[in-house]
Amino acid sequence: MHGGGLELALVFLLAAVIAVPVFKRFGLGAVLGYLAAGVVLGPYALKVVPNPEPVLTASEIGVVMMLFVIGLELSLPRLKLMRTSVFGIGGLQVLLSAAALGAVAYFFYDAQWRSAIIIGAALALSSTAVGLQLLSERKELNDEHGRLAFAILLFQDLAAIPLLAAIPLLGGEAASDDGTRALAIAKAVGAIALLVIGGRLVLRELFSRIARLEMPEVFTATALLVVLGSAWLLQLVGLSAGLGAFIAGVLLADSEFRHELETQIQPFEGLLLGLFFMAVGMSIDLRYVIDHPRVIVVGVLLLMMIKFAILYVLGKGPGKLDTRGALLLGGVLALGGEFAFVVFGEAQRAHLIDNEQRNLLTAVVGLSMALTPLLLIALDRLIKPVNHVAAPSRAFDEIPDDHPQVMIAGFGRFGQIVARLLFAQRIRFVAIDADVEQVDFFRKFGSPIYYGDPSKPDLLRSAGADRIKVFVIAVIEPKVALRIVRLIRRRYPNARVLARAHDRMHAWQLMDCGATPIRETFGSALETGFEVLKEMGMSESAARHSVQIFREHDERMLEAQHLIYDDEDALRQSAQDSRNELEQLFAAQLGEGEIVEALREVGAQVPPPK
Repeated sequence: MHGGGLELALVFLLAAVIAVPVFKRFGLGAVLGYLAAGVVLGPYALKVVPNPEPVLTASEIGVVMMLFVIGLELSLPRLKLMRTSVFGIGGLQVLLSAAALGAVAYFFYDAQWRSAIIIGAALALSSTAVGLQLLSERKELNDEHGRLAFAILLFQDLAAIPLLAAIPLLGGEAASDDGTRALAIAKAVGAIALLVIGGRLVLRELFSRIARLEMPEVFTATALLVVLGSAWLLQLVGLSAGLGAFIAGVLLADSEFRHELETQIQPFEGLLLGLFFMAVGMSIDLRYVIDHPRVIVVGVLLLMMIKFAILYVLGKGPGKLDTRGALLLGGVLALGGEFAFVVFGEAQRAHLIDNEQRNLLTAVVGLSMALTPLLLIALDRLIKPVNHVAAPSRAFDEIPDDHPQVMIAGFGRFGQIVARLLFAQRIRFVAIDADVEQVDFFRKFGSPIYYGDPSKPDLLRSAGADRIKVFVIAVIEPKVALRIVRLIRRRYPNARVLARAHDRMHAWQLMDCGATPIRETFGSALETGFEVLKEMGMSESAARHSVQIFREHDERMLEAQHLIYDDEDALRQSAQDSRNELEQLFAAQLGEGEIVEALREVGAQVPPPK
């Protein structure tokens, strides 16, 4: 088959294959590689693509798919708990940034007040695609600053809706009368309600029926239909297409198809996101940048410095981040956003800005996107010391697949105890550890332990992970444990995952991923408490019964507080209620307290004190 489309696809793929590995090799990240490839291919360099707008429009599907996958990581209860971050901090960021940047446009760039409002609001929005991709590359999406960055970006997507509606109003177009605006709002609300209600009633049943066909290609087609259909529905009424896909993902977050959907969508998401970044690079007018270097450099610096400062203050204040987290929050969201390209185009059509201003603003936003990966690299070097660790002498060990049914990831003190118990019962297992010295030492004693990174899919597959019934995640670092658990739940959803939990917060995060947390100090602390109670004069049976009451109560509270652990006020109230309930349980054990009184009032038999 011959034709421009095929040749263009080959050029895009070749550019990605060359540019991305080179930029990754020098620590500059994939996003900057895609942007640089786009600049080279664009109309202002080699002119392989003379008009980047159609490519930019088509590649926005990658952003849509990324938001769907992110939605799959959230459930409706979790999303409800984020309301303070989304509407509180996100709203403050947009309001403060829009006011500051609008003032700069008005006083220093001679914009009219109507134009300044639109320019400030458009520049207040950050790039969802670049920001989330960088956080994902750096494995920081689940860090505190990563979660706050996502909440702010989610509010920005919502804020984009009234911003587009305001452009014809400020431009003085007659079509924007009250009746038309009311109809547009009604359509938007109706579309969201239809998607939420219809999705809850239809989606899970739809995927259940498709899964029974056992035809992977049909399941993939259905997943793409749901993502693109939900995006199209909201775009049809003037809302963000990405918002529609995100809502669909949230509706499926608690379904049994979540991991399979993520696996099916991610390959398309990655390729189309790369194409999107290339299209952004093509949109940077190099001739304009060369002709107006001073005004553009000043514009980029003002944009990023103002947003960085506001984000830092919000991160340290209401966001309750530490200094490093607040700096990284500012670094990842100080850039302009892809939605600004749409806003500036609409503002030009409404005669709010002229062609010269549009070129300037587009160049500023595009260059801010290109500079963001470099800014994060600089922040890393400033706020985190670089530890030069010698590379191990081997990449990984070859693991013979002798059909074990248990895999232990991490062979420290925790993993060793589990292994000894399995040895005693003659249960076959395989252990993987990333410490070369640890592996070599325990191999001398005949342990089936191998060197490698258990967060690597290829290593798990070579170890026969598809036949493993129970995964024991015993690594020390909480972030590494979460990364391994997510990989296993996605690749091997039918296996049981028991994960070592560093503390209560880590336990809740593991529960989010579908693992059963084993708190590393909980059992030993209860045994210690048991011995203390005996030394204080309590009989052995009464002490054991008290420990059992505490264990059952604490496990119930761990489950209950899992739904509210992101809400500090609710968690504090729950902890107070939990202490009161525990006091009543122990009082009942002694034949006292409110529980016993309530039983006596209804004539129930009260058990004797233990």
